[in-house]
Amino acid sequence: MPARLAAFLTLLLLAAGCEAPPVTDDPAPQRPTGSSARSVDPDGTDTPQEFANDIKAAQQVAEEYWEQVFEQQGRRFEPVRRVIPYEREGEVDCGGDPLPRNNAVYCSAGDFIAYDVNWAFGVFRQIGDAFIFYLLGHEYAHGIQARLGIQKEFTIQQELQADCMAGAFIGDEARAGQLILDEGDTDELARGLESVGDEPGQPWFAEGSHGKAEQRINAFANGYRDSLKSCDL
Repeated sequence: MPARLAAFLTLLLLAAGCEAPPVTDDPAPQRPTGSSARSVDPDGTDTPQEFANDIKAAQQVAEEYWEQVFEQQGRRFEPVRRVIPYEREGEVDCGGDPLPRNNAVYCSAGDFIAYDVNWAFGVFRQIGDAFIFYLLGHEYAHGIQARLGIQKEFTIQQELQADCMAGAFIGDEARAGQLILDEGDTDELARGLESVGDEPGQPWFAEGSHGKAEQRINAFANGYRDSLKSCDL
């Protein structure tokens, strides 16, 4: 395993408390000349154009990854229908329920991923572009759960499985050379995973619970390290 990827995994495991995580319509970014790999941080900037490119690149990589997984299992893969940016609360609804600001969701009713573009761009600028690949990977995992008919008893189980699947997606693609984690991306992912943990005192069994930061980091790290076999699919 390349040193920087090993360092990333070690960082995630340590963080988990274990012993040794306006969009334009421009075309999706092209693969680098002479290589099929995507760099998670292609140019080191934080412009709206880079953000748009990263969203589209993450979607493309996720589609290719899950298509390959489904093919290996003899299944037919259907990509998530759309990825929709929105700016205002209620601009997009899921099954009649308006989506709030500062959020990203997979909506099974319409088979789409939607995200508050201003919130996501703010996170992108604050934490970094590596987190965009996690964010899209996590929501795409919910789309895969829907395709496989997975419905856990508690929200937290559904969410931690999606974190594991996002980890598998990023880890498998990095090991295959399809994603290149640049210097600093490991810190970005760890900070991002810490930022999405439930608030202290949130009951684990409550509707909408996603898991404490340590749980989410651990779920992601398990998927990153051991691929989908650790995700209870």
